[in-house]
Amino acid sequence: MDILADGSLDLSDSVLEQMDIVIASVHSHFDQLPDEMTARLLKAIANPHVSLIGHPTGRLLLRRDSYAYDMEKVLDAAAQYKVAMELNAYPDRLDLCDRHLRMAKQRGVKIVINTDSHHTTHMEKIRFGVLQARRAWLTPGDVLNTLPVETFARAMKHNWPQS
Repeated sequence: MDILADGSLDLSDSVLEQMDIVIASVHSHFDQLPDEMTARLLKAIANPHVSLIGHPTGRLLLRRDSYAYDMEKVLDAAAQYKVAMELNAYPDRLDLCDRHLRMAKQRGVKIVINTDSHHTTHMEKIRFGVLQARRAWLTPGDVLNTLPVETFARAMKHNWPQS
């Protein structure tokens, strides 16, 4: 899902409630002021259908800096609403960085390692996400996609297992 400039999503709640997983990500308006971007992300996290925030800082290594926002407020909200954060394993992103992953862990925010795959050959990139998670001292209990599929599906509906 695209998180629009005002924090709403580009599909209606009636459509979103039918989804097993809703990954919400910022894809435009990267130049918003930090307070605006923070409010935008907080609104998306508060949506009861959002399971996961994708590529949370928007960075593209050597091409685009992260957009500016209050990471601590966003992670606090993610913990409150049980919305996981993506660790995008694609080498151009590695988003979240190890420091932000540690901040998430300290708050009890769960992580999902994704490859940002646009082709089956990209699936091998998962190893970079695992290395990034290890660098941040994450354990399998911090990473939701280490769970059995039924438990993972429940976690995507804000029902995280106890660590």
